[in-house]
This record gives sequence, C-alpha cells and structure tokens, in this order.
Amino acid sequence: MQNTASHILSDRIMALSESQTIAMAKKGRELAAQGHDIINLSFGEPDFQTPQYIKDAAKEAIDEGFTFYTPVPGFPALRQAIADKFKRDNNLDYGPENIVVSTGAKQSIANAVMCLVNPGDEVIIFSPYWVSYEEIVKLAEGTPVPLQGRLENDFKVTPEQLENAITSNTKVVMYSSPCNPTGSVFDEEELLAIAKVLEKHPQVYIIADEIYEYINFGGKHASMASFDFIKDRVITVNGFSKGYAMTGWRVGYIAAHKDIATACEKMQSQITSGTCSIAQKAAHAALLGGNESALEMRDAYRRRRDLVLEIMQDIPGFKTNVPTGAFYIFPDVSYYFGKSCNGNIISSALDLSLYLLTDAHVALVSGEAFGAPQCIRFSYATSDDKLIEALRRIKESLAKLQ
Repeated sequence: MQNTASHILSDRIMALSESQTIAMAKKGRELAAQGHDIINLSFGEPDFQTPQYIKDAAKEAIDEGFTFYTPVPGFPALRQAIADKFKRDNNLDYGPENIVVSTGAKQSIANAVMCLVNPGDEVIIFSPYWVSYEEIVKLAEGTPVPLQGRLENDFKVTPEQLENAITSNTKVVMYSSPCNPTGSVFDEEELLAIAKVLEKHPQVYIIADEIYEYINFGGKHASMASFDFIKDRVITVNGFSKGYAMTGWRVGYIAAHKDIATACEKMQSQITSGTCSIAQKAAHAALLGGNESALEMRDAYRRRRDLVLEIMQDIPGFKTNVPTGAFYIFPDVSYYFGKSCNGNIISSALDLSLYLLTDAHVALVSGEAFGAPQCIRFSYATSDDKLIEALRRIKESLAKLQ
C-alpha cells in the first residue's frame, strides 16, 4: 500500500482500540514461541473442558444432519429452553419472542448497543468494566461515560454516583455482575437501590451483563430485570462460555422487551445471521442438563480464589478486595509506580504488566484496559500448580524493583 493505514481505513476502525486481553495473550504466545515458559493469567477463559454430555449432543447433531442455516434469533427449542432457564433460575417470565441467540455475549451486547444508541448519546459504564464495553459504544458513535467504583466499596458504583452522572443525554447504563474484572457482585438490595434511581429516568435503558451468573460465591444471583417497574427497559445478557466452559462454541443471548429483541434480530440478520447450528444444539443440551457441572466449577474457582488471596498476602504493595464471583483478582498495584529495575522504570500498570511478562514470564492485563489504570487483572482460571508458580515468580520479580 502506498498510503498509510490512517489514510485508507475508516475513522471508525482507526478510533477503535485493540482488546488488551487479546493483545497480552498475543505477546505471551510470542514469547512462548521463543522458548520461554509463559504462565498465561491474562485470558478470561475457564480451563475446564466442556462437559461430556454437551459434546455428545453436538456429535449427535452432526450425525442427525443439523448442518443448515438457522433462524436468525436461534432455534425455537433453544429460545424456549432459555426462557425456561430464566424462570427456573431467576424467576423471570420471558417467552421465546423475547430471546435472541447470538455468536457469544459480546455480539449480544453489540447488537443491543447498536439498536439503542444514537450518535452523541451518553452510555454510563460502571467502572472497572469489561474491555469491550467502551469500544462497542464508540462503534455506535455514542459517548462512553465511565463511572468509577471505589476499591473501598468493593469497586461498586453507588446509587448516588449514578444519580449525579445521569443527564438528559443519557441513553444506556451498562454493568456486569458478577463483574469482570473485579469479581464484585451486586446483591438484590444494591440493585434495587440502583433501579429506583433509574425509575426516575424513563429514557434510560439498562444492559445487564450476567455472563458470570453461575460463578457466584455468595448468595443467590440477583437480576435487574426482576424489578417489574423497570423490567421492560432491561436487556439481560448471558451465555454459555463461563458457566458451561463453552468459550469456543460462541453462543450468547439476550432477554429483552419484544421491540428490542426484534430490533436486535434485525441488526443480526445483516451481520452474522443465525448462530452455528451445532453450537446451538450443544447449548440446548447444556440447559436441559441443568447446572450441576457449572456449580462444580464454581466451587473449584472459589477454592482457587482463596489460594491466590492467601499467597498474595506475602506480596508487598498489593491492595485488593475479596471478589465474590467470576474468576479474577484485581489488585491496586500503584505501590510499584516510580520503582525501577536495571533502568526499567515502572510508570503505570501497563509498564508493570509488561515487566512481569518479560521478567517473570507471567501474562497479566493492565487495569488501564478496564478503566482502572492503577490495577492489574489476574485470572485464576488455571491449575493450582500454575497459580502457585506464577505468584512465586511475580513475588521474586517485584522484589527486584527499588
């Protein structure tokens, strides 16, 4: 190309940031290819295999010839099973017409944002937040408005903060619970207080990302859509990647008012059409099989969380909450800013994560990607042995910084 990319490519793509979780994993793979033993704690991916009964259903679907195009919003049987799941697990009444199945929860979120947000609309994003939220809002030409939760409050945004942030331009509020990256979980009382704020602003819609629903170490999972006075403005996002260890299958979904679901179907029809037929059959089997395997994985994550927090007590300078869901630790590491080793000065969490990658050969993700530049995200979705070794290396490398 004679012209530079900035002259050829659209303003839209030039303004978009690469996912830092994917970028750090890429750097880790590059070092691994050079022969280094990299422990990758950067990806939010379960290390468990998809349960066998789900795999068997996929094989059966292939043998039975389910290899054709699928309806854009998903197979009717899967949409009904998702509606049944909402009733069983969340006491929410939805019909298949309220459900749209997509190629992962990320597409589900993108569909909803694209269908709700006009250029210039403000989207309040509870921060720290998942890396793609802000970039998806930018794609829709909306204005991201991060709202920072404080470590002292378990990284949770308060109703008062939300009330003060809402303007006449606010169109959507987005959050995740359990939260990626903090592991924080809003309980029913906390969500009710937020819902009462939003009740006063009928122009504001809520995208509630519940993809980590089954990885909850506390009480019963709470859904924003459980409050009838606001339910029609809530788009609940969920999927199969985390709870059923089905990341590569790429199946997510929303539940929403029929008008919003229809709009998301329309959007999806022009981008990807229906989700993979085999993956949908596997997802259907997952729901029919209940959530026993998901709860077994949850218990393993809780044990790993406790292991990591115990070891971290011996690492100076880390300040963290005790996450009650998901599979991440999100410590404040600003203690190390300004320190250096062999001329390598640590000025930010990104500097620190790159230092730990090259010196300790442990891949983490800087909190800058999540709206918290003083933090680093650890995923503990890996074996005990790898976690123990990774933390040993990290402690050793951090001790070199003076």
